Amino acid sequence: MTKTKWKLNIRRVDVERMLILCASALVVALALNQDQAITTQYEEPLDQIPVLSDTTRLSSAQTQATVVYYQDGEGYLVPVTRQIDKTDGVAKATLSLMVASGANDLAAARLGLKTTIPEGTTLDLNIADGKARVDLSKEALSCQNAEQEMLMVHSVAQTLCEFDSVQEVSFLFDGQKRSKLTYGTDVSGVFTGQNLNLESVETLSSAGANTVQLYFPSATGRMLVPVTRTVFSDADITTAMLELAKGPRADSGLSSPLPKDCGLLGVSMKNGVVTINFTKEFMAAAEGENGVQALRAVLFTAAQFPGVKQVKIAVEGKEYQPPEQAQSTFLNQDTDIMTYYPGVIEMD
Repeated sequence: MTKTKWKLNIRRVDVERMLILCASALVVALALNQDQAITTQYEEPLDQIPVLSDTTRLSSAQTQATVVYYQDGEGYLVPVTRQIDKTDGVAKATLSLMVASGANDLAAARLGLKTTIPEGTTLDLNIADGKARVDLSKEALSCQNAEQEMLMVHSVAQTLCEFDSVQEVSFLFDGQKRSKLTYGTDVSGVFTGQNLNLESVETLSSAGANTVQLYFPSATGRMLVPVTRTVFSDADITTAMLELAKGPRADSGLSSPLPKDCGLLGVSMKNGVVTINFTKEFMAAAEGENGVQALRAVLFTAAQFPGVKQVKIAVEGKEYQPPEQAQSTFLNQDTDIMTYYPGVIEMD
């Protein structure tokens, strides 16, 4: 699986009530059975709220991390790492979390996101020799438009390619191979999970083109959104940092993690330790209101490259000590769903 670690905070509902009815001189005391749990009103259905005793509380030994791809309001696919019960069919269980339903929609909505697979869709999955073939039921053909079709197909492919055992994904629909979906989405070939949220390129020539993945805060600042940008230089950490400093496109709906006047003085790497040296303007971002997201954007952008074991940040040549609140490299600041790359950023 991916290099991720999770925190899962589950509310325990263990409430006992005693109802006392008084009528004239008669008092009847009714004690509830200790095995029953009577709870207060919640927005979500009670059957979706885990009720765990000390002996049944989930632990890391009973769960495993998996990466789910949801969609946001701007049409981007956003990876979220979640803890699920350990199972032999973890890939299929992960895809099932992306099918629209009351419980799945609620889990996504807590992050301001949406599920990507139409309600009622069932699936079969076969993985062998690095190839995954997923068969989605006929309900998957009920997407409302071409954009929804694309989001569904690419979210499934991206999710499966998060597994080390999968390098490419092909699709069947209701047991049949199709070349196109209802609104024309091409599903005839294989998908490799690359070029996530690819920016459009205003050029007719692809000669000398490479791609780098950048992480930008969403409009609300709650999420980091991966964006694939085409560059006409080497696809290395220096290029990625320069592109990150440029920020997202003006019409992207995303935010820039760094000030416009923040410069890159250099990038060095030794024994897997990368040091990124910024100009003094970096301090305004790192210690500002969205400083944590600025640090995370740098971290995730740098961590994508092979051989990177640790990222250090310097400002004008001096090692930067992140503030205490930034020492946790969680990608999403939700109490239930959070992800980070442990050990990649140096905080000491």
